[in-house]
Amino acid sequence: MTSPAPIAEPRETPRLELAAVPALSIDSVSHSYGPRRALTDVSFNVQPASFTALLGLNGAGKSTLFSLITRLFGIQAGRVAIFGHDISNTPGEALRLLGVVFQPRTLDLDLSLTQNLLYHAALHGISRREAASRSAELLGRIGLSERAGSKVRDLSGGQMRRLEIARALLHRPRLLLLDEPTVGLDVKARADIIGHVRQLVTEQGIGVLWATHLFDEVMPNDDLVVLHQGKVLAQGPMSRVVTEVGAQDVNTAFMRLTGAQAMPGGIA
Repeated sequence: MTSPAPIAEPRETPRLELAAVPALSIDSVSHSYGPRRALTDVSFNVQPASFTALLGLNGAGKSTLFSLITRLFGIQAGRVAIFGHDISNTPGEALRLLGVVFQPRTLDLDLSLTQNLLYHAALHGISRREAASRSAELLGRIGLSERAGSKVRDLSGGQMRRLEIARALLHRPRLLLLDEPTVGLDVKARADIIGHVRQLVTEQGIGVLWATHLFDEVMPNDDLVVLHQGKVLAQGPMSRVVTEVGAQDVNTAFMRLTGAQAMPGGIA
């Protein structure tokens, strides 16, 4: 595999400076695919050291929003900023603070766990020695140190997800986006992934935006954004949103907000 051209790793931004502004600011963002409107005037913030659940049906616009935040798509209307850095005007400063786990698997199945991490580190201009140190540390945190030399294709689905999260954290971002990260995983693997990410929020102060259609992944103290047909229908602490809608739980609150049929644990 040809080594990528290294990009100098930017200076470290002081933690106090990062904490002074939202980790992610979405301001009046709209997006269309030709005549079809995918997002309409979407606005919300994700705070540092917080877990924000972006809850919506398949097709609600969650993946489109993630594509805009990560600059896979250009901003058509509105503004997106990461710790105050506008992604359209200062993309380098913004994206260096961002880690992403997309819904589709993006690992190289024929490389080892360590090789996948080292290749990603090279894309961020991290030196080989530092990358090796960070990779070993992260593999230890996710309980995969003994599999460091194994090919990724030999891992379970849950182990692959943990590796993708470790890879997203290699360059030490302060904001982590995860798009339906537990889809296709069994109950234990789902619990492990959710627990790991919540631990990152508590112990490392990372801001998290977690896109999901599963009600049981949202906790009462989480910030909640309900996205439906490209529009934000409600936002705020989950317990407050449920109370304001006059519901007993997030399942019923979502059903009342969107008119969707209530489902045990999630939505189709």
